[in-house]
Amino acid sequence: TRLISGILAAQDFETTLTGDASIQKRPMRRIMEPLSMMGADITSVKGNDCAPLHIKGAPLHGIHYHSKVASAQVKSAILLAGLYADGETRVTEPTISRNHSEIMLRYFGADIHTEDKTAIIQPNPLLHGQKITVPGDISSAAYFIAAGLLVPGSEILIKNVGINPTRDGILKVALSMGGNITLLNENYDGEPTADLLVKSSELHGITIEGNIIPTLIDELPIINIMAAAAKGTTVIKDAAELKVKESNRIDVMVENLTAMGADITGTDDGMIIEGGKPLHGAFIKTYMDHRIAMSFTVASLLADGETTLEDKELANISFPTFYHDLEMLQK
Repeated sequence: TRLISGILAAQDFETTLTGDASIQKRPMRRIMEPLSMMGADITSVKGNDCAPLHIKGAPLHGIHYHSKVASAQVKSAILLAGLYADGETRVTEPTISRNHSEIMLRYFGADIHTEDKTAIIQPNPLLHGQKITVPGDISSAAYFIAAGLLVPGSEILIKNVGINPTRDGILKVALSMGGNITLLNENYDGEPTADLLVKSSELHGITIEGNIIPTLIDELPIINIMAAAAKGTTVIKDAAELKVKESNRIDVMVENLTAMGADITGTDDGMIIEGGKPLHGAFIKTYMDHRIAMSFTVASLLADGETTLEDKELANISFPTFYHDLEMLQK
C-alpha cells in the first residue's frame, strides 16, 4: 500500500487503496506527508491518517525529505514517486533501512545511488524488464533459525536465504547470543544470499539497540522467544516502531510470553526479558498478527503442555506453507 502510493501519486487517474482490518490500522501519515510535499493529492478517506487512501494523480516535483523514522516503506514510496518528479529526489534517514528497492531500481535501469544515509534518484520512468531471482525471505527463515537453535538436537539447512546487510540483524543477534549458524554458498551478485546451517545451541542474553534495530524490526517477536529461552537478561531498546506494526507487538509479546511463564517487562521502546524460566502451554492471543502466530508456534515447541493459538491461519499472510514445513522438520 505504501510503495504503490508513490507510483499512483503521479498517474493521470484517481485510485482508492484499501485493505483488511489490519492494513486499515497502519499509519499512513508517514507517506502522505512527503508525497504531499511532492505535489501529490492523497487523502485518508476516513480522516484518520489510515487506509482507505484516495489518490488523485498530479504532477510531482523532487524534494529532499528527512525521514523521522528509518523505514524502507517510506523511503521506497518517495523514491518511486521520484521516478516521475521534475527533478532530483533525496531521502535521508536517521539510520539506514533495508535497501531492496534501491537495488531493484538500479537493476531495472533507474539513475539511483546512495550517499551515507541518503538515497538519491533522478526522474526516469522508462525502466527495462529484467530476469529476477528472488531469494528466500530472512523474515520467514527467522522462525526456523530460532527453532533450530532452541529445540535440542536440531540441525537445519535453510537454502538460498537473503542476507542483505540491511536485513541480517537476526543473524547478528543469534550469533551474539551464542547461536551456532554457519553461512554456506555465499553469493553477493545482486541481492546477497547464502545457505544457513543452524544447529541447536545454548543461548545467552544480550542488549539489542541502536542501528541494528531497523535491520531486524520484523524479527523482534521471534527474538523475544529466543531471549525467553536464553540464559540471563536480554534488553531490547529503540524499538518503539513495534507499537505500530500489525499489532502493538510490545504489549502482545509481554501478554503472551507472561501467559507462558516467561519473565518479561515492556518498556516505552522495547522490553526486558529475564531468560531461562520454563515455559508452559497457554492460550495465545494473536491479535490478527501473522508474526505473533508464527513466533508462538515456535515457543510451543519449547513449552510443557498444550498451546492453543487464536487464528493460527494468520501465518498464511506471509508464509502459507509454514505449518507444513515445520511438521516436516519434526518427522
